[in-house]
Amino acid sequence: MQYGNFVDNLRLYVRGGSGGMGLPRLGGQGGDGGNVWVVATKSMTLKSIKDKYPHKRFVGEPGVNSSVRVLKGDKGKDKEIFAPVGITVTSDEGKVLGHLNAEGDRVMVAKGGPGGSFYSAFQPSKGQAKHIRLDLKLIADMGLVGFPNAGKSSLLTAMSNATPQIASYAFTTLKPEVGKLMYPDYKQISIADLPGLIEGAHINKGMGHKFLKHVERTKQLLFVVDVCGFQLANKTPFRPAFEAVQLLTKELELYKEELVLKPALLVVNKMDLPSAEDKLQELKEQLQNPDEFSDLLPDDMIPKNYITFRHVVPVSATNGFGIDHLKSCIRESLDEEAAIAIKAIHQDRLQTLRNQLQGTFKMFLHLESPELGLESTGGP
Repeated sequence: MQYGNFVDNLRLYVRGGSGGMGLPRLGGQGGDGGNVWVVATKSMTLKSIKDKYPHKRFVGEPGVNSSVRVLKGDKGKDKEIFAPVGITVTSDEGKVLGHLNAEGDRVMVAKGGPGGSFYSAFQPSKGQAKHIRLDLKLIADMGLVGFPNAGKSSLLTAMSNATPQIASYAFTTLKPEVGKLMYPDYKQISIADLPGLIEGAHINKGMGHKFLKHVERTKQLLFVVDVCGFQLANKTPFRPAFEAVQLLTKELELYKEELVLKPALLVVNKMDLPSAEDKLQELKEQLQNPDEFSDLLPDDMIPKNYITFRHVVPVSATNGFGIDHLKSCIRESLDEEAAIAIKAIHQDRLQTLRNQLQGTFKMFLHLESPELGLESTGGP
């Protein structure tokens, strides 16, 4: 799988097929053009659509012309765009066209043009043409990623100053706890505490598979580790904080490599514990040069790509140390990503406009060229 930015929204051009020509002398009717549909399937991601169809254009087949042999032309074949489950389909202007909540759900996004008939003087019509957007439905702005006992629930309560609410969604059976961060200017940011990740989650131990499946439904990731490390059970080895970070990264990567492309912050919790400051400095040094410390990890725990965290924030969910700074870092990271996304949309629309202008200019030159040709050959 090639590395690139994680894709949680996609803009596509869709056009229904043109209708087929009618046959005036025999009253024949042309076939209707094919429609364009978005169809939910579990095996697809938005990034795979982007990679497979770089031009992001989907057109229904034209209807078959009426003929002496077949007076009623066949309908053009529909075009299906396979997309992941849990998608909202909107027009470029933001109007909701439909939702894909379960495998097999379908939304028609462009209707084919009617074939030529008696009512249209046997002239066919073109299909609908528009830009649409596919948006991954999100559980929250940020998703907490951590092993049990890292203090995720305590952190969420400390940040949101309220008991997190249990949320349910039509497109998933997962019911995460979602807390709202409130800011002085009334901005709200949602944070989801998903079920605790355990070693081997990618092979579906415990709730792991459900956890990983829904990590992608958050805009960014908030890794949480215990500064002093952790031990899951008596039979599992003790993991220092650096190993915990890399093991979390590896679990995400093994499930779906795209997940580690998300912007991520690292919260180093339990800074109220003895010797926490020394352990924090050691962790920061290891994160700056992870390759130099990779020999601390078993071979099967080393990620292909280490995550570069936007912020490393020490906190104590118990006494409130660092919580306000963490909230500021979360907002800064989300605002930065939103600005990048808006810029990308503007560039995409600008490129569409350029292409349309170029097409108009070429058509103008083509219409003018016969006259230009006469002028150029008709001189003395």
